[in-house]
Amino acid sequence: VQLQASGGGSVQPGGSLRLSCAASGRTLSSFVMAWFRQGPGKEREFVAAVSWNGGGTDYADSVKGRFTISRDNAKNTMYLQMNNLKPEDTAVYYCAVDLGSSVVGRRSKTPYDYWGQGTLVTVSS
Repeated sequence: VQLQASGGGSVQPGGSLRLSCAASGRTLSSFVMAWFRQGPGKEREFVAAVSWNGGGTDYADSVKGRFTISRDNAKNTMYLQMNNLKPEDTAVYYCAVDLGSSVVGRRSKTPYDYWGQGTLVTVSS
């Protein structure tokens, strides 16, 4: 399995970005996919997860109401729409897949089996 994250960039506070995570090597439509992020000098943290069919989602409190996670199983791709970005959202964003679960609920990094290479999001005025 290979995950390719893209869509990062530099935006001003209040701006928006849409991240994509394209999977190859295996169809991931049966599994939970998620976004994590790692800010400067910080641990990698959970951002959001989506269930196998997109019907269930889970968000970190810090992004709830601003970020929306979704997936298109026909394209084997996951998305993260990020609105009203704040400087504290600055981080490298990683996508990941949990081959052991089809429904959301696990926020630890440990269960996730494959990771993308990360895409940098910088929010600054």
